[in-house]
Amino acid sequence: MNLIKLSLKYEDGRHENFEHHAPILIGRNDDCVLKVPHWRVARRHAQLIQAVDGIYLEDLGSLSGTRVNGRRISRHGPIKQSDEVLIGPCLIQVRLPGVTSLKCAETSITSHQTIDLLQTAEMAEKPIVSDSMGLSRKYAHVWQDIRLSLIKAFDLRRCDVSSLSDHALRVEAESCVSALLNNYPGIEPEDEKNRLLQLIVDEAIGLGVLEILLKDSSISEIMVNRFDEIFIESKGKLSLYPIGFSCEEALRSVIDRIVFGMGRRIDEASPMVDARLKDGSRVNAVISPISRTGPFLTIRKFPLHRLTIDQLISNQSLDKKSADLLGLCVQSRLNMLVAGGTGSGKTTLLNILGGLIPEGQRIITIEDSAELQINHQHVLSLEARPENIEGQGRVSIRDLVKNALRMRPDRIVVGECRGAEALDMLIAMNTGHEGSMTTLHANTPRDAIARLETMVLMANLGLPLAAIREQIASAVQIVIQQTRLSCGRRLVSEIVELTGIDTGVIQMHSLMKYDRVLNEFKFSGITPSFIDAEQPFALKANHNEWMVQR
Repeated sequence: MNLIKLSLKYEDGRHENFEHHAPILIGRNDDCVLKVPHWRVARRHAQLIQAVDGIYLEDLGSLSGTRVNGRRISRHGPIKQSDEVLIGPCLIQVRLPGVTSLKCAETSITSHQTIDLLQTAEMAEKPIVSDSMGLSRKYAHVWQDIRLSLIKAFDLRRCDVSSLSDHALRVEAESCVSALLNNYPGIEPEDEKNRLLQLIVDEAIGLGVLEILLKDSSISEIMVNRFDEIFIESKGKLSLYPIGFSCEEALRSVIDRIVFGMGRRIDEASPMVDARLKDGSRVNAVISPISRTGPFLTIRKFPLHRLTIDQLISNQSLDKKSADLLGLCVQSRLNMLVAGGTGSGKTTLLNILGGLIPEGQRIITIEDSAELQINHQHVLSLEARPENIEGQGRVSIRDLVKNALRMRPDRIVVGECRGAEALDMLIAMNTGHEGSMTTLHANTPRDAIARLETMVLMANLGLPLAAIREQIASAVQIVIQQTRLSCGRRLVSEIVELTGIDTGVIQMHSLMKYDRVLNEFKFSGITPSFIDAEQPFALKANHNEWMVQR
């Protein structure tokens, strides 16, 4: 039997030499000859076999795949000394007798922060360049060439990238790209050259064109439909951005960089993922086979500065009297439900309402993907966790709501109710945690209550509808409807008070409603039942003005 010698290099910087007689089974099972215990490695991932003409590599149907020189393979051979086999976090080279390895082929992967060899090596096979880059075709071709040359020129063996800071890594990459650009003397003017350098470095070690968009405070949402088709939302309006990624693989590389940094995964077995960036921006990514035209990426940015209720007034999202009413609701520890469509500003309003909670109270926030940034002294944030590749370790929002009840909260704030956790939220509101808040998707306050009923039914406890409505009527006092108009303006369109239940129907009346024709916030003239006759309050002091009919 022939002895096969391997050189192994791992993401964490470890280097090992391994030798064994063929065949060599590679995977994370105990019966594998070469055991690689990692979630990106299948139980029986691949095997090396000896044939008459050399050594062959076979993938055993793994989901994450086996790659040779950046290309996914099912069978490859005979293997050359310069071939790089990537299985999960392990880069493998076969040491053939009598063959000296070329220096340029000895590239290791040391960190998810580094250049993604897995994706960029494929780019040589698919030199598709975006036509919407704002650069000429000539310079776009240079960009593609230099990105590929950067992989070879950046000698990671002599630079422990995992120990470098983000700034030091960028300086190293910029120096390398600058030297490569000197081989293209025809690039003029100098600012065009600098722009190319920035784009190449951003795409190699950062987030590509997203770096520019994330720094622009006027942009609230980024939607990548294709590698060369990016839409942005600014001031409530959508527009096509003139710059894209160089190719589809570059976009996929950026998605992997975001996801792996959060300890999550995205592959054919799990083609959808929610994550967040360092600044808290929410990220959703979708890849094939679910997406038919390449990876999709949606980023909802966080504002650099936390908005206040006064800024909502200045933005005409509500008026002063409505703001005073909401402030009173928070101070009076009323349980509130913020309803609205996607992108209507529910989370922003929830952040602001949380900031109105008096000091000295303990707030626990619970979210699927952390977004809330409540401006308060005493806030604890809990975040749900999906299951791992083994199907274990899942922590749902419902689990977190139950656990939060044991953490001595004064108020519980759930970022969004989507399912059975609505029942636990209602129980919390009814058991001494007044002033709690949550959001859900609904077009009207009445629809919000109906959706809440449906979500409670998802708990599958067999509760009759009458009992569910009793729970809702006693737990929720205020429903705030958030709306996004066709012009892009976001505003509080209605504030509704729940007053109880009669003949099996939850009763409610409107305290304030936005009049689209007159473009003004009009009050119904009904005095909220929670306003104490002896309670000093600005609305009471100006009661006649406040009681203007719609």
